[in-house]
Amino acid sequence: MYSLKADFDELRTRIRQGRELNHASFEPIYYLVFPPKQVLAVKRQTPAWISRLKQDGWNVKTLSMAEEIDRILKADGRRNLWLQMDRQAPLNWKRTNDSLANALTYDNRLVESLKSALRSMQEDPKGLLLVTDLEALHPYIRIGAIEGHLQGEFNVPTVFLYPGVRTGKTRLKFLGFYPDDGNYRSVHVGG
Repeated sequence: MYSLKADFDELRTRIRQGRELNHASFEPIYYLVFPPKQVLAVKRQTPAWISRLKQDGWNVKTLSMAEEIDRILKADGRRNLWLQMDRQAPLNWKRTNDSLANALTYDNRLVESLKSALRSMQEDPKGLLLVTDLEALHPYIRIGAIEGHLQGEFNVPTVFLYPGVRTGKTRLKFLGFYPDDGNYRSVHVGG
């Protein structure tokens, strides 16, 4: 029977083991995979999980993809143009989504957000980055594309709370309906 608690406990164990292994080429990237229908349950559990990780000795920093997307889109100089175009054709979702996806991927803005968070923690041997709200990436980009740009940047354990389905040891389906993606070099727990 599926249990978020059991999966989170396994995640904590795997993070501790990763730290003990200390392989030169090991990047401490972890995905806590959970069914998309559990998104709200995960949001409710996240504060308690942060407390548990802190009790384990980690200095936890969170990075919300929803907040990063909101920050990037609000700061974009084209925002007024998007709003004007949206008023003219409010049901043209493809055009709207394409414009927003372009804004998020232009200059690798989301990649830079994650890179900045990782670099701010690289001197902390007890640092741990918790990346939340990955569902906000839909329909713009998938986290695997962002992670792929950050090879060699993961100097602290980084946990992605991933709504999706495991389809193999290294394959994941974002939100359960995207085509599976096997480009993950991370440790997967749950799903």
